Amino acid sequence: MFQGTGSDVGKSVLVAGLCRAAKNRGLKVVPFKPQNMSNNAAVAGIGDDAGEIGRAQWLQALACGIEPSVHMNPVLLKPQSQIGSQVIVQGKVKGSAKAREYLAMKPELLGAVMESYEKISTDTDLVLIEGAGSPAEINLRAGDIANMGFATEAKVPVILVGDIDRGGVIASIVGTHTILPEEDRAMIAGYLINKFRGDASLFDEGLKQITQFTGWPSFGVLPWVDCVKRLPAEDSVALDNQHVSTSGGFKIVVPAMGRIANFDDLDPLRSEPGVDLHFIRRGDPFPGDASLVVLPGSKSTIADLIEFRENGWERGLKAHTERGGAVIGICGGYQMLGKKVRDPKHLEGDVDEIDGLGLLNVETDLLPEKQVQNFEANSAEFGVELEGYEIHMGYTDGADCARPMVEIDGRVDGAISPKGNVRGCYLHGLFVSDTYRKALLRQLGFIARENTIYKNVVDSALDELAQAMEANLDVDGLLGIAG
Repeated sequence: MFQGTGSDVGKSVLVAGLCRAAKNRGLKVVPFKPQNMSNNAAVAGIGDDAGEIGRAQWLQALACGIEPSVHMNPVLLKPQSQIGSQVIVQGKVKGSAKAREYLAMKPELLGAVMESYEKISTDTDLVLIEGAGSPAEINLRAGDIANMGFATEAKVPVILVGDIDRGGVIASIVGTHTILPEEDRAMIAGYLINKFRGDASLFDEGLKQITQFTGWPSFGVLPWVDCVKRLPAEDSVALDNQHVSTSGGFKIVVPAMGRIANFDDLDPLRSEPGVDLHFIRRGDPFPGDASLVVLPGSKSTIADLIEFRENGWERGLKAHTERGGAVIGICGGYQMLGKKVRDPKHLEGDVDEIDGLGLLNVETDLLPEKQVQNFEANSAEFGVELEGYEIHMGYTDGADCARPMVEIDGRVDGAISPKGNVRGCYLHGLFVSDTYRKALLRQLGFIARENTIYKNVVDSALDELAQAMEANLDVDGLLGIAG
């Protein structure tokens, strides 16, 4: 199990890379994360068995060369607005809970976590487990299912991960050793250092000092690996490092509101050479030179629509469309583009109804039944195959739905404005289709390279990451500890 000295130390990427390294060694390897908190979700399974897991576990399963399962991430928390977080257990919605309410739920969730762990551990050589946050948050230790609570229950050895790029890595590792209770400290078999820039031998003395203080051996120092930029990011904190782009070229503007979800939908667009994917955050002006604007998914459509207006972006978006500029809304972004969003059952909060941006002649009713499914689909515009997934609570209809974006299992989905420059649909992942992505960009005046195959971009990044781990970490030692 890999636990971090803090959040965003790179645990998800480390586990994905080690999953690929183990697969390349011929091992049958499976990822697992007891509890995740993210609005970037994926769909695992099909039909009635389909459910939600964290996007990171979906990527880790891809690295293993296996189909994702809801049991790889049995507890998923999806932060919403006024009602706390939606709690997903083994892929299905259990309800919503605020922080204090969730603390009371955790002991009963341990049973589901252990059940899922037993299921995915059957008939496999290796399970690589990702913690959440940090075990140093000892104020949350009672009832913990994400870090040491799970590790001690499942009796799995722990590797502590420190992020040297943020500074203070010696203090963070030694400090974790100092404050952990003895039972938890005994679970840690060693540590490794992530995101080192420069000559790693300059940190040899630091490794010795950490081991002197803690008694834990080092399993190596992983350098900063550029291929990580080609992998889907799970947490929206990653957007802080990419919302201002300077690459030039065909400019795609993405308003990143506070409840942004499934923003990895945009990664295939960013993979195209010459495309400038430009995320804007609170306080940023709305650019006037966008070639395309994409409104991404949202875990709370109404709250994000209010924030969009508070940021002063509505005028800029309407000016963009009046110039003939293209707009695409996906899932929650699609709902925002319509004339009305209604929430009569207060699923998102205390707002009954709100005016949408009015760029599509459709209206949305938020409904308690959640649609969660993987699909093979077709583009109604370009006649090319698509694959993707739906995760949404709501029904959208109106005059513009007579011009749908996609066809799914004999039905149509989405809407296109009469002028054809504003589109929206519920299908996540449509940009993964190389033929659709290139046809869309071509229609908008940008000729993408024919040899850019997005799935190959991700797969080659995983291989590069695995090679870097084999070269810089004691992978044999890690496998030895795992037995």
